[in-house]
Amino acid sequence: MENSFLRLFLSNSIKEKVKVTKNFRVTIPTKIRNKIGLKEGDIVEVVLNGEEIIIRKSPKRPRIRLGRILTLRDIELVIKRGEGL
Repeated sequence: MENSFLRLFLSNSIKEKVKVTKNFRVTIPTKIRNKIGLKEGDIVEVVLNGEEIIIRKSPKRPRIRLGRILTLRDIELVIKRGEGL
């Protein structure tokens, strides 16, 4: 059972080697960016898990567009109602 899980996990994986460049930057390969729909400007999470570094797409936060600048009172009302910004 454990081996079948590992085979299934690896069959859905894409593995690419990338180089760490100046200022410790890495480029996420095109095949991987396309697979998860990662676009320029998207936010990613970087997680350290033992000796592994995991980079994953961060979920988008819902936004409300009011067409005006929010006041402190607006923000407090939204928080009180439990709505997302």
